[in-house]
Amino acid sequence: MAASVLLPTPVLVAFLLSLSCLWTAPQVVLAKHRSITRHYTFNIGMKTVTRLCRTKSIVAVNGKFPGPRIITREGDRLVVKVINNVSNNISIHWHGVRQLQSGWADGPSYVTQCPIQTNQSYVYNFTIVGQRGTLWWHAHISWLRATVYGPLIIHPMPNTSYPFPKPYKEVPILFGEWFNADPVAVINQSLQTGAGPNVSDSYTLNGLPGPLYNCSAKDTFKLKVKPGKTYMLRLINAALNDDLFFSIANHSLTVVEADAQYVKPFKTKILLISPGQTTNVLLKTKPNPPNATFFMLARPYFTGMGTFDNTTIAGILEYEQPPSASLKNRPPLKPSLPPFNATNFVANFSSKFRSLANSQFPANVPQSVDRKFFFTVGLGNRPCPKNQTCQGPNGTKFATSMSNVSIVLPTTALLQAYFFGQSNGVYTTDFPRTPLHPFNYTGTPPNTTFFVMNGTKVVVLPFNTSVEVVLQGTSILGAESHPLHLHGYNFYVVGQGFGNFDPKKDPSKFNLVDPVERNTIGVPSGGWVAIRFRADNPGVWLMHCHFDVHLSWGLGMAWIVLDGKLPNQKLPPPPSDLPKC
Repeated sequence: MAASVLLPTPVLVAFLLSLSCLWTAPQVVLAKHRSITRHYTFNIGMKTVTRLCRTKSIVAVNGKFPGPRIITREGDRLVVKVINNVSNNISIHWHGVRQLQSGWADGPSYVTQCPIQTNQSYVYNFTIVGQRGTLWWHAHISWLRATVYGPLIIHPMPNTSYPFPKPYKEVPILFGEWFNADPVAVINQSLQTGAGPNVSDSYTLNGLPGPLYNCSAKDTFKLKVKPGKTYMLRLINAALNDDLFFSIANHSLTVVEADAQYVKPFKTKILLISPGQTTNVLLKTKPNPPNATFFMLARPYFTGMGTFDNTTIAGILEYEQPPSASLKNRPPLKPSLPPFNATNFVANFSSKFRSLANSQFPANVPQSVDRKFFFTVGLGNRPCPKNQTCQGPNGTKFATSMSNVSIVLPTTALLQAYFFGQSNGVYTTDFPRTPLHPFNYTGTPPNTTFFVMNGTKVVVLPFNTSVEVVLQGTSILGAESHPLHLHGYNFYVVGQGFGNFDPKKDPSKFNLVDPVERNTIGVPSGGWVAIRFRADNPGVWLMHCHFDVHLSWGLGMAWIVLDGKLPNQKLPPPPSDLPKC
């Protein structure tokens, strides 16, 4: 019989504590190894590409169009060295990444950094904190993002599952816009003449125009699938200036994520995706290989007064077939898409997005608000300079603005000016909280020409301020949707509607329980959207329309979020290789 040993109580406690250390030590080691640093190099160079039977040189990353795929995990650190070998200045924005305490790596030129000049380089160094899903990266200067963009895929932490069945395969699908001309020349000509820019010559799907365009049948993206499987499509709208409807013939899609935030799953045959937005959908293939192939189609949603690229991009969904099957002479089946101005469909689709709002993925929407803002968003005019003929409305130049302020980017970076206390002559802190001259925003526009005011104006927010912003569309020079993107933050979409926002009635209908959390939201055509966020990330953060033509014309503003009191609430100094202007 084994002898029992009775230990004195203090010794027993010490023994058990030592055991507990042994039990927890491996987890500590694991936790350290969960987060790794991933190094990438982006060589910016020229690449010769043929599309639509025309050959041209484009700016590209590592000789790829679209650019290379960045794959990481939640909690990982990314170190991306960008080397500029072209004559254009460049910067790269990591669209949707929170950039907590790493505002110097956000990327918009003249906002968080001066652009990287020819033969210079810059290292973007940031950590993915509390995010997983589909984001993307793109150039953030002029219209270079027409060809400089790619996916940023963030997998969940190890041993963490999706809140839906794991798909058999994951496929990034990037929508783009192709210009036969140099996109930078296209917008420069528009800024010079005051006219609307020439529209794109085609849309692209993973860089390919597809069979509905002239001489492009060989340049078609084909998604080859097996029957009875679930595929996750990581959809990214990288188009410059167009919201897009998307559908796959004879197939339903289940939406499970938007802007790298899980949503309550819902089924749809057609979806809308705005520039800057990402949407993950599950595609369940048919149990038996059908005797057909299927078009995947996308075409624009547009309600404005100007011209737009009203063509359709096609890819093909193809099932693996038994050797005996032959589909050579069978044309792909086509899905039906809404008319290009289907605003009611867009509003109905947008209203379906809801946060999971559960214990694992809570919706931390601010229930009370410290500061409220009401910004108008829309088009306007700029006077024609003396001794020049302009081709915009009534001999003026096209412009855009928020609250009638058209942003003028400085010649140095806003973040540097703020951090080093050198704001004089760079920016002012008087961006209006509400429009200075209220009017019937969505009604018949005033007869007078609506000139915008140029300025580099910001709003300053103390750390941890809870913020509500109502973004009100206007009908000046045509009501249209505006995809508004906020850098450095996600926000909750607590309400939206048509017409003019009613501050007395509309807030009572806000969803403060499970609103969708996004980084880019369409301000409805002829309507408004209300968002809330907590200013817990110090730095300078751009908020702008993700139609590049509207940003070029001035539709943006910036928030300065002050440091908090604790060390982890302060923006560190800039890296030593921060580009100079």
